[in-house]
Formats: sequence, structure tokens, C-alpha cells
Amino acid sequence: MSKRLSREDYGNFPSISADFRLSYGTEADQFGDLYLPSGDGPHPVVILLHGGCWRNHFGLEPLGRVAEYLQQVGIAVWNLEYQRLGQGGGWPTTMQDVARGADHLRLLAKIYPLDLSQVIAVGHSAGGHLSLWLGARSHLPSSSELYFPDPLPLKGILSLAGVADLVRGVAWDVCQGACADLMGGTPEEFSERYQQASPCQMGPITVPQVHLVGEQDKIVRAKMVQEDVAELRKHAPATAIDFEEIAEIGHFELVDPASTAWANVEKAIMKLLRSE
Repeated sequence: MSKRLSREDYGNFPSISADFRLSYGTEADQFGDLYLPSGDGPHPVVILLHGGCWRNHFGLEPLGRVAEYLQQVGIAVWNLEYQRLGQGGGWPTTMQDVARGADHLRLLAKIYPLDLSQVIAVGHSAGGHLSLWLGARSHLPSSSELYFPDPLPLKGILSLAGVADLVRGVAWDVCQGACADLMGGTPEEFSERYQQASPCQMGPITVPQVHLVGEQDKIVRAKMVQEDVAELRKHAPATAIDFEEIAEIGHFELVDPASTAWANVEKAIMKLLRSE
């Protein structure tokens, strides 16, 4: 059995320069890296959302190899940075940034050959939560601090060891209290915030989803993800929601194109882009 990748291994993944680094706001972390395939396009698009417990330990750089791989197989990648805990993030700014960044694709598509009918969100860990949140935000009331009119439609969502229920994330102590830190307090203190930021509580996510998690993940447990998926299926019984627990991998192999798990990740991305 091969050694599991550690946080340090993840942090040491090589950074791969994008074709363009583009701002979607005025704050330092309101930008994304755009990777464009060769050819005329228009190209399908992956909105890529990195993890790191919503904290500022990691930025988007470790996902550069994922973006490069997808670029090489004909998919444009919008690798999104956002304000995180300890760096301007938390409630409500982290979610607001991801919403602004996703919707910014409409402007980018006027300049670059992007197919906005073929956009999926792919998120790892905390980014898995944010990708699912993008799929649920159409249910937000206009009074919400997280509300943006006419959100960019997604064709699908791939959650890689993501957290779909922040209340369950608090109960499972994901990332040593990070879910409560993101919300500014516990579910008992801020129930309304959890209802607006926790995908399982926001209303049915009716786009196809794939949820992948490592059997040996010690950060986001497979059992918790399985419970989240059961809840998502209950709310959207007519929607294709796939779950796979991948044997003999941990948390970080899911975003390593050199790992044995990558074939599962690529297969899920292609399936979501082909879905009708």
C-alpha cells in the first residue's frame, strides 16, 4: 500500500502558471486563474474551487496541475481564489466571493472562447462545500446577504471530499471547528446563516452531482459524506446524485493527477459534461 499524501505534500504540489490571472473584484484575493485549451472553442468550463478548511493556509496554487491536466484534454478551467478565514473571509464574504467569481464567467465569455452552456463546478474539501453551494444558491431569498440575482447555471457538480451540510460538519468537527468559524458561531447561535450557506439546508440541488471521497480520509470522513449524500438525494429524488468511496486513498489524492484516484475524478468530470 502506498503512503497517503499529507498536508505538506499537498502544499508542495508545483504551481502551474495560467494563461491569464484575472480579477473579479477589488480585494487582493478576488481573482481567478484562467487556463484555456488549444483550438478555437468555445470550450467547456470547470470552475475549480480549492480546499484548505476555508482558512488561508492554502490558496489556489496546489490545484495548478489539475487545471493543466484538464486544459490539455480540452477543458477551460477557471481556478478561483476567494477570501478565506484569517484573510477577510468567513460569513458572508467567502460565499459572496465565490458567487461573484462564478458569475464573472459571463464577462469572460465575451472575451475568451468559453461555452457557458457547459459549466461544471469542481471543488475539493472546503471547495466541495462551495461548489455545492453554487448549485443551491438559486434558492436564496433576496433578503439574504449571499443573494445575487440570476446566478450562472451549472451543468453539474463534482464534490471531492466536500462538506454538503455545515451542521453535520460542526458535529463531526471537520477541520477542528472550521465550519463554525466560517459561520461565525454554532448552528444554535446562527441558524439562519447555516440555512443560507449549508447546501443540504438551502433547497434541492437539481443539477447532476458526483461525490467522491477516500476510504482513508481522516479530514472529511467517508461516512459523513455518505450521510450528506443521502440527505441531498432525499431533497432531490429525481436528480442523478452519485456517491463513490474510493478504496485505499486519503484526502489529497483526489486532486493529484498522478494518483490512482485520478481516473475516478476524470471519469466523473467527463460524465457531468456529457449529461443532458
